[in-house]
Amino acid sequence: MELSRKAIPYTPSTKPLHEMTIMIVSTSGVHLKDQEAFNTDPSVGDTTFRIIPGDVDAKDLTVTHAAPKEHYNTVAPKEDINCVFPIDRLREMVDDGDLGGVAEKHMTMMGYSMRLNIINKETIPALVKEVVRSKADAVLLTAG
Repeated sequence: MELSRKAIPYTPSTKPLHEMTIMIVSTSGVHLKDQEAFNTDPSVGDTTFRIIPGDVDAKDLTVTHAAPKEHYNTVAPKEDINCVFPIDRLREMVDDGDLGGVAEKHMTMMGYSMRLNIINKETIPALVKEVVRSKADAVLLTAG
């Protein structure tokens, strides 16, 4: 049976969660405060992604996304980044013994762009290469 190229991949894991390392991949527009912000021009959007170090301090993160009326309200994530990028919650799970570890890096994008062809042909394959090269056992997907 041939699967659709656009099918959501699912790979069951037999590894227990308390032994797994998790990477966050998010389309919420999260980035380090000292990284270039995402392009919020509504006529274009942004096709790039940012790499976030695994040992990042949540206070060093912010979110840049297109206007709240058009996409999502960024007030809450700017107050507590964990509502869209739960880095501190993952660390708590590690401390509690429920999770094996937090990945050495995480990936973020802004989930809005009018250039879907570029995202599908260039951005996503590049992002996937980073995920595959990582030592993560699984990915936690989040959005804004």
